[in-house]
Amino acid sequence: MAESLRDLDYFSLDDLLTSEERATRDTVKRFVQREVLPQIERHFAAETFAVELIPQMAELGMFGANIKGYGCAGMNNVSYGLIMQELEAGDSGLRSFASVQSSLAMYAIYANGSEDQKKRYLPEMAKGRLIGCFGLTEPDHGSDPGGMETRARKDGDGWILNGTKRWITNGSIADVAIVWAKVDQGITGFLVERGTPGFSTRDIHGKFSMRASITSELILEDVRLPASAHLPNARGLKGPLGCLTQARYGIAWGAIGAARTCFNTALDYTKSRKQFSRPLAGFQLVQSKLVNMLTEITKGQMVCLRLAHLKDQGKMRPEHVSFAKRNNVNEALKIARDARDMLGANGIVNEYPVIRHMMNLETVNTYEGTFDVHTLILGRDITGENAFE
Repeated sequence: MAESLRDLDYFSLDDLLTSEERATRDTVKRFVQREVLPQIERHFAAETFAVELIPQMAELGMFGANIKGYGCAGMNNVSYGLIMQELEAGDSGLRSFASVQSSLAMYAIYANGSEDQKKRYLPEMAKGRLIGCFGLTEPDHGSDPGGMETRARKDGDGWILNGTKRWITNGSIADVAIVWAKVDQGITGFLVERGTPGFSTRDIHGKFSMRASITSELILEDVRLPASAHLPNARGLKGPLGCLTQARYGIAWGAIGAARTCFNTALDYTKSRKQFSRPLAGFQLVQSKLVNMLTEITKGQMVCLRLAHLKDQGKMRPEHVSFAKRNNVNEALKIARDARDMLGANGIVNEYPVIRHMMNLETVNTYEGTFDVHTLILGRDITGENAFE
């Protein structure tokens, strides 16, 4: 299975990477090969997350990798994207853990928190000693976060929160939850620590996708928080949507990793598997599928590399990220489905990673903005007409 992690670089895009960026990618690739692949199928089958990997991921600087200061690695966005790519080449659940820790929880504090909050939480989160989650989605409000029903009301100098969040990655292992709630002035964010009276979590079981990832409900029943738990710079939907833009950026890169693993697996399989006295790879229909896979992965790589450069230059717009997330995840899902088909009956067993990636990508295509939602975001951008309303 480790061979499925090998690089795919048809247009020599490596030449556009710095030595530091290549070193970061290769370091994460080795980590995934040595530490993740030997156990990922076991965790996927058991619906468990490999928490023992957290200290190693922290030591390699994966958490908040593109945040500067506060004990974070301060890498550029190309390096951060490559980290996400290699993690998802192993499993989407692993990349999802790192994405939530970094781009949702840590970034929410970095962008919206006070200096005291940043100093208190970010260094410990970078070291993996504190785990975060991001409570935005609710049971009845997914694509429309503005309809959230979780409420926060002032109580003296503090706040009281009531509501439920659902589909929250890392929920039950998180030491601190970033919870978004409606207040009289709109929407704002709070830091809710594990053990706070009235705050509880419940894991969601029976998933056929993202099984090696923890997914939970957050339940808030008259949760009393001090004023210091409020994120002072979180005002309106701009706060959570800004975090989602960061996470979607990493997802666009991650999808390439999953697609690459599926392509490499299908290529190796069809070259070695013989039917009608010749390798499957010698048939026109198989070659056509492999060429389509190669084409879409290469296009996705180009989009992500340009997106990273725009992000590092401060020129990236949320619509650019919608373009990349929409395209790359959708194409990765198609590639996984084709790879599954090309492996025949072997495509449904865990001897090969394809079926696991295929099921995971069904979720990746849905969360952080569905394909259709990103279509409407782009449609609004190019026409000026808002189809959401």
